Amino acid sequence: MGQEIDLLDLYPRSKRPIDERGALATDENKRIAKQFGQQYFDGDRMFGYGGYSYQERFWKDTVRRFRDHYRLTENARILDVGCAKGFMMYDFKKLMPQAHIEGVDISTYAKENAVETMKPFIHVGNAKKLPFQDNSFDLVICINTVHNLKLDECKLALRELQRVSGGKAFLTVDAWRNEKEHQNMLKWNLTAETYMHADDWKKLFAETGYQGDYFWFIAQ
Repeated sequence: MGQEIDLLDLYPRSKRPIDERGALATDENKRIAKQFGQQYFDGDRMFGYGGYSYQERFWKDTVRRFRDHYRLTENARILDVGCAKGFMMYDFKKLMPQAHIEGVDISTYAKENAVETMKPFIHVGNAKKLPFQDNSFDLVICINTVHNLKLDECKLALRELQRVSGGKAFLTVDAWRNEKEHQNMLKWNLTAETYMHADDWKKLFAETGYQGDYFWFIAQ
């Protein structure tokens, strides 16, 4: 197994209305959010992002952090699993013009509304079965995606991340480390099917043979 490391520490943070969502979110909100369509990406905050548009400040420093940490060559092959509208892919391409960048997302809406130059490189698909050969990429990144699958499918997805990577991978998943974070997660979560204590995630990584790096999405 890789190391627990926060490679999103340069990503801008904002205060989340956790108590508000916890009080107002309904099963219908969650049902619609899990469709990963217009409402999830560009609808009201009670369904997801509350508007997901490109802003350079979000990924610019983070993609450089990935490049430097993993010592990627200029022509590296990089895969973003759960790439949404391709914003991180786009900033990788600006930073590393010779790199080969691909993405996978379950949302047809996300691909249709992606950064135009990234659309040809986004595949509509599921993390539990990636459309690539073994060891196809120098780095596989998967941010806040695997936890949207049920446990058995999570296991498949973790094995797939390991399979298509050349050994370098990074993922984040919904987790908690204490009871306050647990309660915040229960209030905030709309789409995750599998969320658990960080120690239990580590056990799952070991069980599935995932050897990449990892960190947690903590609701706070």
